[in-house]
Amino acid sequence: MKNQMLTVRQIDRQLKEWQMLNNMHGSPKPGWVKTIRVALNMSVAQLAKRLGLSRGRITQLENAEIEDAVTLRALKEVANAMECELVYAIVPKNGLTLEDIIKARANQIANEKISRVAHSMSLEEQALDNEAIRNQKDELVKSLIEHLNKKLWAEQDSLQEKKQKSDLLNKLIKNLQKKK
Repeated sequence: MKNQMLTVRQIDRQLKEWQMLNNMHGSPKPGWVKTIRVALNMSVAQLAKRLGLSRGRITQLENAEIEDAVTLRALKEVANAMECELVYAIVPKNGLTLEDIIKARANQIANEKISRVAHSMSLEEQALDNEAIRNQKDELVKSLIEHLNKKLWAEQDSLQEKKQKSDLLNKLIKNLQKKK
């Protein structure tokens, strides 16, 4: 699983450049199609002829791009007709990295699990101190990251997963009781 996090870090390095470009420039208000077409001094009619479309369809396409209602295929075809290529990326929001997103999700899951365990233990008058809870949460986060898999993003658990989680919670409770 260390290889998986290494891959995530390598992708993060690549995405950082895309994030910087997007932050510096973003998309032009009239959209990329119109911006490039105008920069090339190409008329709507000329672009339409290159694509075998009507002028009205090019105007619709330019408007659709502004409204985020254009397909990648259409953008690729238009870019090609203007002797350009379509380049796109999906990057994490707000300057985050993929690793940050994974850690945040692992923390969310750990918080939910540990709070359930802590609540159960407090009902049994076996409440834990905050440091013990924090240590168990940190261990669970580390484990979730080290054993990264698709389950990190599962919203609903299967019966088998619920049993595994229940076993894990029972193990955590036993560990916490031993430390008391």
